[in-house]
Amino acid sequence: MNDHSLIIGLESRLVNAWPSFDYQIYDGWVLRLADGYSKRANSATPFRSGVSLDDELIDYMVARFVEANVRPTFRLNGVEASDVDERLKLRGFKEIEATHVLTASISSDDCERDPEVALEPQVSKRWVREAAGSYGGDKADDETLMKIVSRIRQKAAFATLSLDDRPVAWGLGVVERGYVGLYDIVVAPDLRGIGLGRRVVSSLMAWGCEQGAHTAYLQVREENEIARSLYGALGFGTAYRYTHRVMPGRSSSA
Repeated sequence: MNDHSLIIGLESRLVNAWPSFDYQIYDGWVLRLADGYSKRANSATPFRSGVSLDDELIDYMVARFVEANVRPTFRLNGVEASDVDERLKLRGFKEIEATHVLTASISSDDCERDPEVALEPQVSKRWVREAAGSYGGDKADDETLMKIVSRIRQKAAFATLSLDDRPVAWGLGVVERGYVGLYDIVVAPDLRGIGLGRRVVSSLMAWGCEQGAHTAYLQVREENEIARSLYGALGFGTAYRYTHRVMPGRSSSA
């Protein structure tokens, strides 16, 4: 849980797999902006062991968020100095959405794809429209989702599971340096809980195996016990945990 080299390695892959529109670097912190779509693409994250955060730097980064009309958010992954969380708390930043980064080893038994899960190397408007629509809420913004996934420069697979010619589940896999990241795993609202998401995850892991990946990783909110149970059954365990400290008073996207 405290392996900083593992955390930073996975965080760097996450940045590449889920690109933002703007990146700014401040003394070991990477500030990312993407029109407010998803916190992982719109937050300041530590990328150096023991990196600190003083009031002047907080103020400066907050101003950058405000200029971009994005809620000031610090995403704390555990590599930062021990006093950072308390400093943000004293400044009034609220802690929300604790999230686990899970990893699972990929064995030869995981390398067989589900024939009903179609994998495409390039994103399509249909994939974005259907995946965003099934997410709903703030994540129904298919235009911004398209802008994000169109920026992926690593090898990717856009998965769609169809039943009787109806698309019912979606996911995204991104391979980099021996790891396959799993993103945007979503199932049609009326068909959740019957194992469709598991089929998408398994197929993306099999695709990752074909690309030489030895490990899969993904992120899931701590409160989502159903998803954590599903991933646990697939062999995933927590590599590390991160939380968000957000400035109160502005709307928030997940």
